[in-house]
Amino acid sequence: MNGPLPSPTLDVPTLDDVRTAQKILSGVARTTALEGSRFLTGLVGSPVHLKCENLQRTGSFKLRGAYVRIAGLSPRERARGVVAASAGNHAQGVALAASLLGVRSTVFMPAGAPLPKVAATREYGAEVRLHGSYVDESLRAAKAYAEQTGAVLIHPFDHPDVVAGQGTVGLEILEQCPEVRTVVVGVGGGGLAAGIAVAVRTLRPDVRIVGVQAEGAAAYPPSLAAGRPVALESVATMADGIKVARPGDVPFKIIGDLVDEVRTVTEDELASALLLCLERAKLVVEPAGAASVAALLADPRGFEGPVVAVLSGGNVDPLLLQRVLRHGMVAAGRYLSLRLALVDRPGALAQLLGVLSDLDANVLDVSHVRTDPRLRLAEAEVELHLETKGPEHCAEVLAALGDAGYPVMR
Repeated sequence: MNGPLPSPTLDVPTLDDVRTAQKILSGVARTTALEGSRFLTGLVGSPVHLKCENLQRTGSFKLRGAYVRIAGLSPRERARGVVAASAGNHAQGVALAASLLGVRSTVFMPAGAPLPKVAATREYGAEVRLHGSYVDESLRAAKAYAEQTGAVLIHPFDHPDVVAGQGTVGLEILEQCPEVRTVVVGVGGGGLAAGIAVAVRTLRPDVRIVGVQAEGAAAYPPSLAAGRPVALESVATMADGIKVARPGDVPFKIIGDLVDEVRTVTEDELASALLLCLERAKLVVEPAGAASVAALLADPRGFEGPVVAVLSGGNVDPLLLQRVLRHGMVAAGRYLSLRLALVDRPGALAQLLGVLSDLDANVLDVSHVRTDPRLRLAEAEVELHLETKGPEHCAEVLAALGDAGYPVMR
């Protein structure tokens, strides 16, 4: 989609707006690091750099847009306070931005929002109100609150000031990696990708910009095909930071004009990307923040380098991180679950574990069942969870168990 800048018929930010936002954010938002990735460079075949917005204040890029939006309010609007709805990143960005600007903030969050995110939002100075089971329900409550109290609703992505603030990431990318040829960025509502596109494509129209959505929450492909924002009937993904059912009007216009393509990635690819960031880059990244890396893993030769992959956030609930890491290990072939039958006699389990030890497979969990009706007399079933060294090792373990007379019932 190598077209001109968006039509002025819709109020969208310009490069000048992004540069103004950068001045507003001076001393507030960090210029986050751009780190090279040796592993991804070898995989892609050209230099790959990671733009570490997971190390931004509040743990994501959201502070940028929230601060610029609130800073642009009139004194009368500031006096009325601001309100937002979010499950995490936007909540924290609004809370800190409002506190820094001396503005009262109220944030509606789903009742099931991770406790660390709720606690952080309160610590940044917001009054948190838990409402509904999903962000959409929280957003309706926030809009009702705005109508009742006069508080200004701070939308997470659908406002020109928010998009301009997120666009400062694009200016930093060009300053830190002037030779960049492709920028890969996760897409939910589209504020970050749109802001980066305005900055990068205005200054460097030769740079390719690729958006990435979770397969279970991919509203942009059907919307771009229809030529207008289309709402999905349902969304399902572990990547709550990009779990958005409908594109924003402002970002949709920009992305339609300036972003070259929007790809989708699976849950397995997101989990593998998160695991890779943790192991190889030593960076804690939430599933949404790893979407750009997931796209590189899914199609490593599909990107012209040098590539900058934006890690948009690192606010991941520890319980979710535990589940995602295990899922990522399964996807990477480093975690093997299996069931097999044993003769129920003393020493049989120890003998099986000895075989696994000889194979250098690390046993994480064992479940021993003797009373299932499926089992024959004097037979027991064992469920095993093993840590392995990769797909080849998994195949070696399964073959060796078969050769040793253990029928696997995966």
